[in-house]
Amino acid sequence: MDPLSQGAIGASLAQSTVTNKKHLISAGIIGFLSGMAPDLDIFIRSEQDPLLFLEYHRQFTHSLVFIPIGGLICAAILFYIFQIKNNLSFKQTWIFATLGYGTHGLLDACTSYGTLLFWPFSYSRISWNNISIIDPLFTIPILILIISSILLKKTLLARIALIWGLLYLIIGIVQHSNAKEIVKKLAADRGHSVERLQVKPTIGNLFLWKSIYESSGYFYTDGIAVFRTHKIYEGEKTKKLNINKDFSWLDKDSQQAKDIKRFEWFSNGYIAVSKNNPNQIFDIRYSMLPNEISGLWGIELKKDASHDEHITYITNRSFSRSKLKDLWELLKN
Repeated sequence: MDPLSQGAIGASLAQSTVTNKKHLISAGIIGFLSGMAPDLDIFIRSEQDPLLFLEYHRQFTHSLVFIPIGGLICAAILFYIFQIKNNLSFKQTWIFATLGYGTHGLLDACTSYGTLLFWPFSYSRISWNNISIIDPLFTIPILILIISSILLKKTLLARIALIWGLLYLIIGIVQHSNAKEIVKKLAADRGHSVERLQVKPTIGNLFLWKSIYESSGYFYTDGIAVFRTHKIYEGEKTKKLNINKDFSWLDKDSQQAKDIKRFEWFSNGYIAVSKNNPNQIFDIRYSMLPNEISGLWGIELKKDASHDEHITYITNRSFSRSKLKDLWELLKN
């Protein structure tokens, strides 16, 4: 999730364990900073290899086995800042830092991006798809409660913040299940045999979901409104990437071919050739509207690239006012 949400949930867990109210501020700050710390892996990148950051973001720094190590690193940095003023022991600092750090990977796994929770034993990207990467309804109440916990010196408020976060994630699990069942019925009504299916909430809410399913070599995407009643916003379809057909000119031993495989792993196989450029491949899981296929990021190949030349990483993050208005209309309806 976004850094603010990561820090807020890390702070709430650290504060929830405080027995000495004098330590509420320290626990909150240590938990907040440690909760954001795993995302420092974004600095692992290379100008020569544009996909390196995709491989290392949400990798070892987000794994379960790295939690005590990450907590120890954060504690070693933060201990000398807080022990002088607040008389914190290193053990207390390490506990607060480890609790904050430990929330990060688990919270990221609740989104659709994919997190290597079980690295180095597994390179499967875990994504439970029960919350958006940014969701103010999740984050703002937690921030209010952890700040109130410090101001009023009440540990209970931090625990309520943690409970709110857990309840919100549970609601997301229920909504995810409901959306998935709706899509299964929709595909059956179309006469499609679903080979795999993913549903994920649109940005900032648990009411409007994007669905993608694969059937007979095609991906189909639709918008699914899930509230008291449900509504379907039928979308688009596109052919699944077929390297042999779509890039018949590509040297299968080239670096570009290897990069396609790396991007396919990152995107969990949800990739297709751009409709506007036959040399571009997009991750179709993400789009501005839930019922459209227009990836926010992808890769571009070159026919005249050398054998060892990497692909070009491309982004398409423009959010026009018309798109924003269309998304709001879908949410209102």
